[in-house]
Amino acid sequence: MNRTSDPRLREILTSLITHLHQFVKEVRLTESEYRTATKLLNDIGQASNAKHNEAVLMCGSLGISTLVYLMNNGDSGQTETQHSSLGPYWRLNSPESDNGSSIIRSDTPGAPLFVNATVVDKKTRTPVSGATVDVWHSSPSGLYENQDSGQADFNLRGQFTTDADGRFWFESVRMSGYPIPTDTVVGQLLEAQGRHPFRPAHLHALIVREGYKVLTAQVYPSDDPHLESDVQFAVTRALVGDVVRHDEEHPEHAGTSRPWYSLDYCFELEEGPTELPMAPIE
Repeated sequence: MNRTSDPRLREILTSLITHLHQFVKEVRLTESEYRTATKLLNDIGQASNAKHNEAVLMCGSLGISTLVYLMNNGDSGQTETQHSSLGPYWRLNSPESDNGSSIIRSDTPGAPLFVNATVVDKKTRTPVSGATVDVWHSSPSGLYENQDSGQADFNLRGQFTTDADGRFWFESVRMSGYPIPTDTVVGQLLEAQGRHPFRPAHLHALIVREGYKVLTAQVYPSDDPHLESDVQFAVTRALVGDVVRHDEEHPEHAGTSRPWYSLDYCFELEEGPTELPMAPIE
């Protein structure tokens, strides 16, 4: 490992080998267990495809994704941060959408949801205009459109731009929680640990503005029953929002079915290098 010319790569590899060897010695790994472990690694790769990323799903189920985000944002985990796991279902090239438009692109039964959000500089609290905001969430059936042939391509996905006041807003249906796939390696892990597979309902947002770290966030309704036991360990206090129920007629959109829901939320950007993450699926 010491022959590795890149200093950072040398540091990572040296530490990795040290900890791996110590782990093998500590648990006294048997030959049979070793063969099982290598098979599981192969299975993770074979279970991944253009529409599913088993490795990302496994990292979330082990708490690794959240740990990485917490260590690299919000003063290295010392303060609250909205940075969260990107998740395994983000796609590039979501349709550009006008503020106020709907991201429902095919028949999607569910209660209407109106999202009104603001993007601000975390330090100065001033609005951030011209930020690109990619949003996506699962349907009320618990499936993203790439998992469900009954949904149109890019259903419940859209890309917005913040206005001069740092605002963006759109219409959708209320998101719901769902079980993650359990028919592959992650499912075997959860069964062995006696854990449930459920994620709380959430809205994903990926926000890009030059001069700021790319924010990947998930906003969770405060009344979801799985906030404390998210199978992906992704919920933090900073990411919990209030999805408010309304039984009266919508003041601006006559004919909106009732009840309808609203979500008001403020996203905070931290100064730093603007580096777009690699998309986990196509």
